[in-house]
Amino acid sequence: MITLKSVSLRRGAKTLLDQATASLNPGERVGLVGRNGAGKTTLFALLDGSLHEDAGEFSRPTAWRLAQVAQEMPSSSLSATDFVIEGDQALLAAQRQVQLAESEGGDGERLANAYLALHDAGAHDAQARAQALILGLGFKTTELNNPVDSFSGGWRMRLQLARALMCPSDLLLLDEPTNHLDLDALVWLETWLKRYTGTMVVISHDREFLDAVTTVTLHLENGKLTRYGGNYSTFEETRAQQIDLQQNAYLKQQEKIAHLQSFINRFKAKATKARQAQSRVKALERMERLAPVLTSADFTFEFKEPAHLPNPMLVMSNACFGYPPPVDAPAGTQPTVIVRRVNRSVMAGQRIGILGANGQGKSTLVKTIARVLPCSSGIVSEGKGLNIGYFAQQELDVLRPYETPLQHLLRLAKEGLPTGQSDREQDLRSFLGTFNFSGEMVRQTVGTLSGGEKARLVLCMIVWQRPNLLLLDEPTNHLDLATREALAMALNEFEGTVMLVSHDRSLLRSVCDEFWLVTRGGMEDFTGDLDDYQRYLLDEAKRNRETLRESLKPKSENELPRRSPRSGGDSGAPGKLKTLQREQGHIEKRLLDLQQEQHALEARLSTPLSAQELADSGRRLNQIARELSALEEQWLTLSEQIDLATRSPSS
Repeated sequence: MITLKSVSLRRGAKTLLDQATASLNPGERVGLVGRNGAGKTTLFALLDGSLHEDAGEFSRPTAWRLAQVAQEMPSSSLSATDFVIEGDQALLAAQRQVQLAESEGGDGERLANAYLALHDAGAHDAQARAQALILGLGFKTTELNNPVDSFSGGWRMRLQLARALMCPSDLLLLDEPTNHLDLDALVWLETWLKRYTGTMVVISHDREFLDAVTTVTLHLENGKLTRYGGNYSTFEETRAQQIDLQQNAYLKQQEKIAHLQSFINRFKAKATKARQAQSRVKALERMERLAPVLTSADFTFEFKEPAHLPNPMLVMSNACFGYPPPVDAPAGTQPTVIVRRVNRSVMAGQRIGILGANGQGKSTLVKTIARVLPCSSGIVSEGKGLNIGYFAQQELDVLRPYETPLQHLLRLAKEGLPTGQSDREQDLRSFLGTFNFSGEMVRQTVGTLSGGEKARLVLCMIVWQRPNLLLLDEPTNHLDLATREALAMALNEFEGTVMLVSHDRSLLRSVCDEFWLVTRGGMEDFTGDLDDYQRYLLDEAKRNRETLRESLKPKSENELPRRSPRSGGDSGAPGKLKTLQREQGHIEKRLLDLQQEQHALEARLSTPLSAQELADSGRRLNQIARELSALEEQWLTLSEQIDLATRSPSS
């Protein structure tokens, strides 16, 4: 059990925990909630041991194994698979013990125990476990062996998450794990976490994610921790009732205080009433005063009424979306097309949610409509007077890190006004204030702002531009729950058109009334609701895992391709293709032999053996695991080469 008893914790001059008390039981899945800056991440630092309490008592079972997502951006030349495998600390420790025992030699019992520990740590299926995590978080099978440094920042953070999930643990700490995930990866993560048997504490601003994976809610406010049974929705309902009761109790007490004070004021000077007045003074002094309900002011905003509403807003005619060739590509290089032959109209007032598994082209579609990318082919026609408000998935795509919020708004104001005119700086400062940029914050460089502050600045800039078409690509990343609610309300009142890509299902449900599905290189209507889409994603993920499993499974000799009686070769293929297929066949036979030997050795380990026999069996299992891993990589490489040779014009 984790316990906090009257714990106080300060960071600098700020008190983040003030005599906080709470307890977490083994196996509980806890959602830690509270406003940005309340101290949630600091509490995580206390839980993982990197900070210590200034007062009070904190305890965590010393035997518990801890897993959490490292916050630094990883830089490594390891493959994605090997990087994630290294997250299994028990496996790494067992490997070190085997290496030490082998290097020192001699003691057969010690070597046998080291190999048994390695087997118990799951060395035989470590690669399969790691790759299942990587694929579940949205990577492609062709990326499993790519070096970590070849991925962008968001994808490297996904690898950090996979690495944390790879580690066997009794306590799992997750700080905003959904920020870099698409909806398909988020659905997979929910399914994985529901099966987790240890104690989990998660910080998230995604309401539906918290509802799906947590059974207890810990609320941090004003330095105090309050425990609620149930998920986030239960917490919200219970807390609303408590606030209502507390406010009513406070108002009743204020009425009683006013009545007593009125009596004292009227009769304290009269000798006949002095004793009664004095007794009421003492009653007031003894009364335990209830505090008024002081909740932080909710953040709200609204989109301005569009000046024009062209109808249709957009017409896409046989349009293809993708990326232009690199600037250093040879002349004549064709663009990379991801979404093909789209024929759609976007009408005034539509609320469109754009769905699709990771990598299918949702962001590419939005970027092209936003004029960030050119249309690969076909036509995207804009209605007269179209004014686009674009929220990029990476905020810095539209922000300048060395400029201030005020400079961003001044630049927009100058671009939108006739030559020689300018908005007064005070008006712009006041407008920024409505988005919680007050005082000196308007002169703080964007690069030093938090993720939530950058997101609010982008929203502020969009509102100022008075768009009639909103293109929002993951706008809720880094937004707290209150700001997400404000965004949903503002979008529902917006009179223009909304096209939304988001992994926040609560936002999609409350804003969108139709869905487009980007899949398999095209786009189609999705007629179901988000629950149907979630089932669709789980089915797709299951099919992908089965495909990978089948591709890695060695074929028996009866399943190998039969030779053509006419050519005496493999399927009559030209020399290169035949050589590749022959080599792959040899590898498949070797894989089958090794797996049979591996199963026999694992069965042998369950029978009584001498120390030397245990050591010999463990050593051989270790050798087999290494050889299987190398052969599977060769098999995948050959499969790609055979696929290329099969599609080549020469074949």
